[in-house]
Amino acid sequence: MAAPPFYFVPLTHPTWAEALACARALPPEAMAELRLDLFPEEVPETMIRALNRRCLVTCRRADEGGAWLGDEAGRLERLLAGAQGRPAWVDLEWDLEVPPALADCLSHVRLLRSVHVGPGVFDLERRLERLPRGDAFKWVGHAASLADNARLRAPLGWARDRNVTLSAFLMGPKGIPGRCLQAAWGGSFTYAQPDDGPAAAPGQLTLGRMLAWRCHRLHAGCGLCGVLGQPVLHSLGPGYHNPRFQMAFKDLLYLPLECGDPGEALAALEALELLGASLTSPLKDSLPPLLGLEGPLNTLWRRRAGEPWQGANTDAIALDAALDGLEPGPVLVLGDGGVAETTRRMVLRRGWPCLRVSRNCPVEADAVRGFAPVGVVQATRLGMDPGDPLPFPDALAAAEGSARWGVEWIYKEDTAFAAWAREGGRRLVPGGVLFEGQAGAQSAAFIRECGG
Repeated sequence: MAAPPFYFVPLTHPTWAEALACARALPPEAMAELRLDLFPEEVPETMIRALNRRCLVTCRRADEGGAWLGDEAGRLERLLAGAQGRPAWVDLEWDLEVPPALADCLSHVRLLRSVHVGPGVFDLERRLERLPRGDAFKWVGHAASLADNARLRAPLGWARDRNVTLSAFLMGPKGIPGRCLQAAWGGSFTYAQPDDGPAAAPGQLTLGRMLAWRCHRLHAGCGLCGVLGQPVLHSLGPGYHNPRFQMAFKDLLYLPLECGDPGEALAALEALELLGASLTSPLKDSLPPLLGLEGPLNTLWRRRAGEPWQGANTDAIALDAALDGLEPGPVLVLGDGGVAETTRRMVLRRGWPCLRVSRNCPVEADAVRGFAPVGVVQATRLGMDPGDPLPFPDALAAAEGSARWGVEWIYKEDTAFAAWAREGGRRLVPGGVLFEGQAGAQSAAFIRECGG
């Protein structure tokens, strides 16, 4: 029988018709996971026949993230009914004995043994010492920190060297590295969210993203880059950098690495052997000193793991280019993070007066009015989430009579600040322009400096 595809895609759609349409559109690298617990009204054999038997059949208990509400005997009965439909694969929990009725099907059905362990548990090596009967194995844990993913590398390599078909990854947003690096670390398959349906587990990425990042083609020599900060799951970085790495024939993968603590970020840099990193809030100021570098920085790189880090602030490069085309004069800067400090330095370097407003350094409206800013730079986090309010509205109201332009650091077109600038007839430099400038310089550095 054939080996499993690299991607199993759980059919999590609200209706069977939507799930079936998704399954029929999957590429050759992917196979549907038919969750019998999610479609309790449908007949298993009928669904399997509609999928041309090209599916993995499972019926998940509630304690493993499933929706089965009946007793265990009823769940196994439904799973065995699925096996009678002759699917390509059946998923049976790791610690269960293979029921005789299922054993009778194994001449034409392959058996996947799976286990989901609780938070804080990492028993993968012990379990690999005594594998149950099966053709493939899946172990799923929980990621409390980004560095936890590194613990998967040795067991996955062990499985690869012994021709054991294994997938091992961690749930949660901090488990994304392990999901994406399965092939590079020795894993045989992974799980992906349907592009048109909800995730089956926290941290699951859509099939479209994983295909675009070529996760199924990664090899042991692939280097890791990523954006470190919190939040970063929305980041435009992976969609920007990965295609450029591919076009440059560079063996690098760029991922969102959710982390707001500098100590955790430092541990992740070394445990995951990162070669390049984009830093965003709140790490631009706090992480560089731990590496012996002066912040704020938004870009880190090194040739190989273990070598000293080098850094740059490509935010400054992008802002400098943007300011070239704007009317000179006093500038009001909103915010007190790394981007705000970068902005303050660039404005002062040009010899323009600068007034900074933040929660830690409030400024009265009369002071803003007397300062008469020609430009306003929005360097707070407001605008990241839908419905975020206008930052420092009193200060902006005081600047309305003099301001001729605005710069928005948030990489969205519909922020409240962008609306304030446009509605006032002011020239706006949107965040997308700054992103293109700083990300372009980052990509060039990663391609030039990271890896061989």
